[in-house]
Amino acid sequence: MAAHTLWGLCRPRPGLALLCARFSQRTAAGTEYRSSHSLDKLYPPRQDGSATRTTEEPQPPALDIPMDRLTVSYSRSSGPGGQNVNKVNSKAEVRFHLASADWIPEAVRQKMALMHRNKINRAGELIVTSEESRYQMRNLAICLEKIRTMVTEAIEKPKVVSKETTQKLIERVEKMNRERLRQKKIHSTIKQSRKADFD
Repeated sequence: MAAHTLWGLCRPRPGLALLCARFSQRTAAGTEYRSSHSLDKLYPPRQDGSATRTTEEPQPPALDIPMDRLTVSYSRSSGPGGQNVNKVNSKAEVRFHLASADWIPEAVRQKMALMHRNKINRAGELIVTSEESRYQMRNLAICLEKIRTMVTEAIEKPKVVSKETTQKLIERVEKMNRERLRQKKIHSTIKQSRKADFD
C-alpha cells in the first residue's frame, strides 16, 4: 500500500512537464509574465538609467525616528484578549526626552509641547502607549506612527480664515442663540400655564 502511494507521488505527470516547457520558452523569449506591482513597472527606468516613481503626487518624506534615542518598554495590556492578556507583555510604551530630541526641529518641538502637554511627564519625556493589538511589534509600530502623526500635526500651519467666513460663523452662532432663547421662552410659558391657581 505504501509503495503504491509512493509510486503515485513520484510518477511523471505530462501536464506539469508541458507547463515547465512553456515557462522556459517564455523566459528564453523574454515574454514572461510581470505583475502590475513589479519594480520595473512601479519605477520605470529613465534615459539616464535611474528609476523614477510613476505616482503624480509627491509624497512627503517619512520622519526618520532614531530607535536608539527612544526608551521602549512592554507591560501587561488591559481589556479583552483572554488568557493572552494575563501571560504576555503586549502593551508598548515609547518615551523620549522632547527638549533634547534634535531629530525634530526646534519650532516643532515647542508646538508639540503645547499640543501634547498632558502626555509629557515631569522629567520632560513624551510618553506614547499602544495596546490596540495583542502583538508587541505591532503595538510598537502603532506607537511610532503616533509619534509621526504628532510631528506632522505640529508641522502643519493653521488655515487662515477669511473675514467673510468669520462673519458668517458669527451670524450663525447669533442665530442659533436667538432660536435657543425663543424655544426656552416658549417652554417656560408652557410650564407657567400648567401651574394650578389656588386663589
